[in-house]
Amino acid sequence: MIVGSYEIKIRSSRLILIVLSCVSGSIALAVEEPAGYRIERYDDRVPETLTGATRVSAMEVLELQQNEQASVIDVIPEHQQPDVLPEGQLWLPVPHKGVAGSLWLPDVGYGALSEVTESYFKGHLKEVSAGDWSRPLVFYCRTDCWMSWNAAKRAMGYGYTAVYWFAGGIEDWIFEGYELELLKPAEGVRQAVR
Repeated sequence: MIVGSYEIKIRSSRLILIVLSCVSGSIALAVEEPAGYRIERYDDRVPETLTGATRVSAMEVLELQQNEQASVIDVIPEHQQPDVLPEGQLWLPVPHKGVAGSLWLPDVGYGALSEVTESYFKGHLKEVSAGDWSRPLVFYCRTDCWMSWNAAKRAMGYGYTAVYWFAGGIEDWIFEGYELELLKPAEGVRQAVR
C-alpha cells in the first residue's frame, strides 16, 4: 500500500513537472515583433502578430479572395541558377506552385530591398490594388517565414490599410486541400538577393 501511494506521488510530481516545462517552454518561445524588418534567418519562428495587419488562416484567405476580391501575393523567392555549374550541366528552375489566383512577387520579402526591387514591389501593388489604398492585400510565404511578415509590414509602410498576413503560408493552404496553381514571377526587373 505504501508503495502504491509513493508511486502516485511520483507520477503526480512528474505530471506537474511536464506541465510546468510545457508552459514555461511556450512562454520562452514567444517571438516578439522587431521594430524594423527581419534581415536574417528568414525561415524561423515568427511572431503571433503584425501590428496594423490582420493575421489570417487558409480558410479566411479563401473567403477574402471570394468575398472581398482580395489580392493574394506570394513572396517566396525564386530559385536562382547556381553561380557555378559543371560544364554541360543543365539547370532547370523548380516549378513554383502557389495559392490559385495569387500574384508571385519573388524577392520582395527580404529585410532590405534594392531600389529596383522596391519599385517592382510598389508598381505591382499599385496595379493589383488599382490604386485603392484600402483594397485587401494578403501576403504569404511558407509557414514560419519572415518574408511574408516583412512584405506585409512594408505594404503598410507604403500606405495600404487593409493588409492581411497569412502566416501559415502555402503549407497551411495545402493542408486544407485548397486549389494550387503553377505560378510565374510577375513581369518586371528586380534584384534577387543571394
